[in-house]
Amino acid sequence: MLIDSSADTLLEETSRSFFLTLRILPTSIRKQVGLLYLLARVADTIADSKTGQVDLLLEALESWDNATSEDDKIMSDISYLATLQSNPAEEKLLRNLEIPLNAFKTISNNDRIHMRRCLKIIIGGQTLDLKRFGPANDSDDVSSLESKEELDDYAYRVAGSVGEFWTSMTLAHLVSVDGPTSEQMFELGIRFGKALQMINILRDIPEDLAFGRCYIPLEQLKEINLEPIELRNSSNYEIFNPVYQSLLDITQGHLEAAEQYILMLPKRQIRLRIACLLPVLIGQKTVNLLRTSNVLDASERVKVPRKTVKRLMIRSILSTMIPGGTRRLLKKNR
Repeated sequence: MLIDSSADTLLEETSRSFFLTLRILPTSIRKQVGLLYLLARVADTIADSKTGQVDLLLEALESWDNATSEDDKIMSDISYLATLQSNPAEEKLLRNLEIPLNAFKTISNNDRIHMRRCLKIIIGGQTLDLKRFGPANDSDDVSSLESKEELDDYAYRVAGSVGEFWTSMTLAHLVSVDGPTSEQMFELGIRFGKALQMINILRDIPEDLAFGRCYIPLEQLKEINLEPIELRNSSNYEIFNPVYQSLLDITQGHLEAAEQYILMLPKRQIRLRIACLLPVLIGQKTVNLLRTSNVLDASERVKVPRKTVKRLMIRSILSTMIPGGTRRLLKKNR
């Protein structure tokens, strides 16, 4: 059991792949990480609901923020959003909000402080996204982020903050380090989270464009004389490619920071190392595939094959049993 039987069911149905990672994690932080994912998934589902009315979504997000910030806060009824979900697991999640909320009350006060801080940052990012782009509906228009700074800020809010939280749990329950090492781990942990979010952004460009959202900074598109809406035409890939490769370079830099993070973890923390290794290895493979794919072509969505993921899992486990194995695996996979 990760959280409790009811919460575990919601967790497994909404994230089958991440559920496997959670089962690897040491038991002392498994519940906190799993529950944060579930709480954040509620916020993400709210933000992505196709209502066409941004004010309703902002109110629902604020209500969820309040409910998770105050122990006795009564959650507003947002069951109307459940009926809009095309994913049955997400519909079920929105109809059972009391399950993660009740589980949240069983977490220690100190851990809840960290969870609330991270969740508030995530919800803040989703709120900003809704105000910037509006609700996720099919759109003939495309709005874009203005700058690389806005992109970096977004990546921090929705994922870098999770790396920060993960590090808080690691240092609170599993690893003891001095002050400077702690600071370095937080910096690398934030970049770890940013790496995974950048991969999602750079892989899902056509899907975001369909909803009128472009996370490629407008300042970079102007340098190559492209408008955001022109990214809907896959024939513009050659023009777009230099900008795309530069963003993949940033992502690769974040992944290399994630590698440093893993190598800082004590060798005795085998489960923790494996749980961190797998997303980095998959991320490295994904970036390699994105380098040579026409990402603007919606029919060619990049995804690491399931059999490759299984192979990487086995290699992750074996690498922790061999002196220097983790470092060699990361280098070889890159």
